[in-house]
Amino acid sequence: MTETDKAPAAAQTTGASLSYRPPRSQWWDVWDQFKTHKGALIGLTIFVLILATILIGPILWTIEPTYVDLRARNQGFSMEHPFGTDQLGRDILSRMMAGGKVSISVGMTAMALSILLGTTIGVLAGYFRRLEGPLMRLTDLFLALPLLPLLLLMVTLFRDPLSKSFGPESGIFLLIVSAIGATSWMQTARIVRGEVLGLKEREFVLAARSIGTPSRRMITRHVLPNVLSPIMVSATLGIASAIITESALSFLGLGFPPDFPTWGRLLFDAVDQMQLYPSRVILPGVAISLTVLSVNYIGDGLRDALDPRIRGR
Repeated sequence: MTETDKAPAAAQTTGASLSYRPPRSQWWDVWDQFKTHKGALIGLTIFVLILATILIGPILWTIEPTYVDLRARNQGFSMEHPFGTDQLGRDILSRMMAGGKVSISVGMTAMALSILLGTTIGVLAGYFRRLEGPLMRLTDLFLALPLLPLLLLMVTLFRDPLSKSFGPESGIFLLIVSAIGATSWMQTARIVRGEVLGLKEREFVLAARSIGTPSRRMITRHVLPNVLSPIMVSATLGIASAIITESALSFLGLGFPPDFPTWGRLLFDAVDQMQLYPSRVILPGVAISLTVLSVNYIGDGLRDALDPRIRGR
């Protein structure tokens, strides 16, 4: 072979090696699709900034949220108190950061409980025919109940016993998380059940069943990984719903105690002085709105990114 013949062959080999790309995981493709959703990217940025503020802010801003200084009460915006002070002289900025930590913690914990209940009930109802009827009727029953009065009843009945057993702060945290999680799993259960019903007829599930794979292994290895996408989307939307619910309970005076600030509690405390000091209502209201909107946009972006029909375009 002459040098002239060798040159094209070498060029082809070099071109082939340059065009080769190592295989990428599905999550890289999901991230690439997520980045194309501008609203989701902005929502993720806002949510990360909120998390950074409530986690790192108290390290830099060392004023205690419960510190009372009657000499500095009802102050406006200043260098010493950027968001002013309340009627007891407590720093509103530190209370906003502490309240955000509690509200988002409640939202994430209640979401985890809701997703656990909804996924378990949805998988069992979709995979086992004999359980589908009772579990779906239970889901319909919870969907038919007025949730806010039910939450108010649960908080009223169990508030004092749990506060005595676990302390006022831990008890009310456990109660609110349990109440929200136990009354918000139904949509997740219905979504997961529908996905499982479709998966049961897929070829890989039928093949695994034909070789005698136990039901427990079928669910953990073949069913659950393939319903992860709708579960993640439901989880992000569940955080926003739980934050709103906790804020509503605190606004009604049935949430955390007054010395344990949350965004909803800050709204409740500021209602009586709304006309004189409107910023005390606006600040926690904006914080709740931004958090809920950012989480909802993240959920929209995840829904589109995890949809193979959109990701394959």
